[in-house]
Amino acid sequence: MTMQKLLMDVDTGIDDALAIAYAASIPHMELVGITTTYGMAPVDYSYRNTRKILEYAGVDVPVFRGAEKPLQRTREYSGRIHGTDGLGNTLGPVTEVASTQHAADYLIEQVYKHEAALTIVATGPLTNLAMAIRKAPEIAGLVGSVVIMGGAVMTPGNVTKFAEANIIIDPEAASLVFGSSLPITMVGLDVTRKTLLTARDVERWREGRNHLGKSLAPCTQFYLDAYKELHPYLQGCALHDPLAVGVAAYPDLVQTVPMFIKVDLEEDALGRTTEDIHREGSGQPTTKVCVQVDADTFMQDFFQRIG
Repeated sequence: MTMQKLLMDVDTGIDDALAIAYAASIPHMELVGITTTYGMAPVDYSYRNTRKILEYAGVDVPVFRGAEKPLQRTREYSGRIHGTDGLGNTLGPVTEVASTQHAADYLIEQVYKHEAALTIVATGPLTNLAMAIRKAPEIAGLVGSVVIMGGAVMTPGNVTKFAEANIIIDPEAASLVFGSSLPITMVGLDVTRKTLLTARDVERWREGRNHLGKSLAPCTQFYLDAYKELHPYLQGCALHDPLAVGVAAYPDLVQTVPMFIKVDLEEDALGRTTEDIHREGSGQPTTKVCVQVDADTFMQDFFQRIG
């Protein structure tokens, strides 16, 4: 299999942490860098958290600090699902942050460097990607593919009845990204809710010999406990961000439908992702929406590599 260049844009976040660890373990993927943004925690935390997960995974990958806030809105952090530090309150406050280059500039640089060989996987708010497109709109026609964990087309949201978290945090950025000509695969709640990590899985990590699994178990337990409180009927927590990595690595895991995607900016439906029928007739849609997933195959690969 041809070596695939991968750049991740994250808001680390517990499921981002699992996604980073997974990506670092896939042999045919070369992680060329990780850009960080605010989202599940402030950007200084997501930057620190990302570096810590790479340390757990035993890989040396450059990390860059990016957007501190949405393009037009403010952001508050409850810590309810990911903890006040983004990793289940396992690391505590940030003491030092040093990034040599802004995330948006690194994104642009890597697209120019690798062009069609590069896959971008974005698992947080899309602010960094929107900033990169604003600064260098030509990158939309150069990059090989962009896999986005975000949105919900045929299923309810997880923040409101319409909206998924990554989209509603910065809907203006999401609107800009989906309105561009980027070759996007949208891995939304339509498929991520079909991939569940359970208490038994975390217990196996905790009791096993794999250093990575042991390191991830405490923060993942926090995530499980939050899901148990908020969504007790699920019997686990969804592997949202790891599935985006899985789709980037193994596109045959999913069935997709081409669509023009509209992100609603009206307050009564803010962050809703729907098919934009008004753009039909203006060429072939560049977004592919995932509608089915081979969850068993994905989860088998994920747990084999992490556990």
